[in-house]
Amino acid sequence: MTTIYSTAGQPAPRSSVSGFFRLLGSWVNGIVTYFARRQAIQTLSELDDRALRDIGIERSRIESAVRGNVDPDFGRIM
Repeated sequence: MTTIYSTAGQPAPRSSVSGFFRLLGSWVNGIVTYFARRQAIQTLSELDDRALRDIGIERSRIESAVRGNVDPDFGRIM
């Protein structure tokens, strides 16, 4: 026999404590993402032009590539 509860599809009530931790988690995630992107930009900037061409990134587009703003039609440079 199947029992269906009326509260099954309703979201859990939010408290101010859970909102605080959600905000804190979002803030920490933003900081971690910032430092990871900064490290990726530094690592890619240290590569020579040939290595960048091999992975399909122009030196002038390193920051946008790290942020994910790469033109999908750009492809690999031959």
